[in-house]
Amino acid sequence: MSTFSNSDMVRIGVFYDGQYFYKVSNYYNYEHQRKARISISALHEFVRDEVSIKIGAERSLCQIVDTHYFRGRFRMRDFMESKQKLSNERAFDEVLMDANVVTHYLPLKQDKDGKFQEKGIDVWLALEAYELATLKKFDIVVLVACDGDYVPLVRKLNTIGTRVMLISWDFTYKDAQGKDCETRTSQQLLEEVAFPIAMHEIIDNRIKGKEASIVNLFLPQRISKTDTRQRIEHEYLFGDESYGGDYCDNYVENNTTTSVILSLHDGYGFIEDRATNNVFFHFSSLQNKDFSELEKGMVVHYTKKANPDLEKGGFLATEVWVDDAS
Repeated sequence: MSTFSNSDMVRIGVFYDGQYFYKVSNYYNYEHQRKARISISALHEFVRDEVSIKIGAERSLCQIVDTHYFRGRFRMRDFMESKQKLSNERAFDEVLMDANVVTHYLPLKQDKDGKFQEKGIDVWLALEAYELATLKKFDIVVLVACDGDYVPLVRKLNTIGTRVMLISWDFTYKDAQGKDCETRTSQQLLEEVAFPIAMHEIIDNRIKGKEASIVNLFLPQRISKTDTRQRIEHEYLFGDESYGGDYCDNYVENNTTTSVILSLHDGYGFIEDRATNNVFFHFSSLQNKDFSELEKGMVVHYTKKANPDLEKGGFLATEVWVDDAS
């Protein structure tokens, strides 16, 4: 039963776990059949629809009054050799800015193995969400998250009468090492919130009545150039002798290897490397192109390292530059 009258404005605050949303966006852009990114603005409209339905209030009265995005971020010195990554980061900042999202960044920390990790982001998000809910009197806090670490926040919000809607996705994806990874929403978190919204089910099951809002969730789909080459790729990979691909021998100069793209899949591919039985690369290793711009046969320059996580060992390309002339 709604506690809102027909004239009450419903104040909504939205809080993004940025690293989680980044994984979700990449999953739909590179691995899901939709091959498109989620629109921030459209997601906010979807939130307004859902709040209106859940609490029985007029949609026009359901207003998002605050939106915040939290994520760990590389320092400038860690980006000096990758202008493309800097450009991509700036472009996404503009997307958030256009959607009136306030950004909160903390520098990533390197662990003893040299890996970069987020530290303190979930705590910062929780503190900001609780403080703003108290000061600005949010009726609904929307969490775009999946981690059980947010359970204490939800419990605190419940004590002040702010109901929580959880926007979450469960999915599997390949990481930069080619390993199958799985993201699942904390069951305890699902049980604590007032309104759990399982987005993967809504998107994949085409729930009746939500078709239009789901279509609008995604940015216009870009046609991948590799789609028109799938027959040739299949023939090459599976031994059709009618395919006469002309591939150059790879060579190494100044620790950088030059060769060509052998095959492209959903968000990852392989570079021809006859010395090491071909090299795996992930879309996140690209330095000057988007994955959707790649074609089989393009010349690339890359560094590589042994990758024991790949099945039967193998090598991983860590920095991939596409030759502008290819």
